[in-house]
Amino acid sequence: GENPPVVEGNYYFPPDAIKREYYTDSGTQLASYYNLNVEGTNVADAAWYYPSPSNAASHIKDHVAFYKNKVRIVDE
Repeated sequence: GENPPVVEGNYYFPPDAIKREYYTDSGTQLASYYNLNVEGTNVADAAWYYPSPSNAASHIKDHVAFYKNKVRIVDE
């Protein structure tokens, strides 16, 4: 598939590229955050997305990025 956009060293995955069953919203600020729960392991605020980004960042609207120190990204 197509590579996700990279902004400031972070990959932003399209919303349909993540398995939603593992995520819960953890609150909304400028960015919205997801908690991650996989096989009994919970990671608070592991990922974020921008539901209403600035015009300059409109290409990453609703794309999901992950904290590199909280998750390991693998290609399945």
